[in-house]
Amino acid sequence: MITTPHRVADDPGTTWVKDEAPVIEPPPDDAGTQHPAPAGRWSPTALRSGVYGVVTPNVVDFDGGYRMYYTQILPRPGNPAGANDYDNSTTRILSATSADGEIWLPESGVRLSAYDGGAGAYRVVSPEVVPMDESGSLRMYYECCVGPSQPSSIRSAVSTDGGLSWAVELGVCVDGTDSYNAPRVLPLADGRWRLYCGARGVGIISAISQDGGRTFQREPGLRLAASLSYEALTLFAPEVLRIADAGYRMYSAGYSAANRAYVLSAVSEDGLLWYKEPTPVVAPGGRWDRAKCSEMCVMSLPQSTGLARYRMMYEACDGTADDERGVWRIASATSSAEDPRSSSIVHPQDNM
Repeated sequence: MITTPHRVADDPGTTWVKDEAPVIEPPPDDAGTQHPAPAGRWSPTALRSGVYGVVTPNVVDFDGGYRMYYTQILPRPGNPAGANDYDNSTTRILSATSADGEIWLPESGVRLSAYDGGAGAYRVVSPEVVPMDESGSLRMYYECCVGPSQPSSIRSAVSTDGGLSWAVELGVCVDGTDSYNAPRVLPLADGRWRLYCGARGVGIISAISQDGGRTFQREPGLRLAASLSYEALTLFAPEVLRIADAGYRMYSAGYSAANRAYVLSAVSEDGLLWYKEPTPVVAPGGRWDRAKCSEMCVMSLPQSTGLARYRMMYEACDGTADDERGVWRIASATSSAEDPRSSSIVHPQDNM
């Protein structure tokens, strides 16, 4: 089933090469329905103006292959702009499978709807799926938002059928008055779990669970605060990797302005004190990500010999609509075999 989440053999590093084709396409404008078929495979040449979007990939190992959980953005009744007016859109969490990390096949069925996830007509976003215990049960953490400009909370759901059907658990996972988003959860050596997430307008925080990952208590301080020009508007969406015998690497999303987003990176020895890399590891400028490279996940590619290689799935916006909004797709980049451990760490004081 799922191996230890977010644990990697080697440091994926800071050198990433963008892959040519998008990984998951959103439905085209003429899908013609409030709820397009989840397993629909859409032509890359069909007309898209940003009404539909796909974002927030989360890849887990499943029985020799992979499953990706992701968010599909849809128009809400009375709000036809869809993803181009995100605050007034609705979403649902879908999934796709792959045998090799290259070709992804969307699955039928909805993993979690906004209504079932506690968001009413609005949004469930940013799935994070981890094993609960040795029984094979899984827990999904997700961001839940109940309306425009309302604070988001981190909630959870449980699956006992291998990750297809989900039963929502009552209550929130992290208490507090901040608006929390984009969770990632890692097991600790002492049996506890640590959750990393964004706190809107604050930075990236962490919280500890003593009850097997059901509830989390916020830890003192910030793991990362915005200090670079690339994150001047906001910093969120941590993807935290535990490197075997070598500390941690975090990738995160930074917005320098409303129309520009980057994938950034930091390293840590203990998962608490983080040192930033000074420049983005993935920057906007390609066909699919001309405006924004944002919320990401990292997966290990199948490997027979040599150093492990990795693929980063990330949400990409092409900037083709008004105000450089546009079509959100899931794109990817592959770690460089030539320089998998490249790093240039700034002084610790720059994290504060």
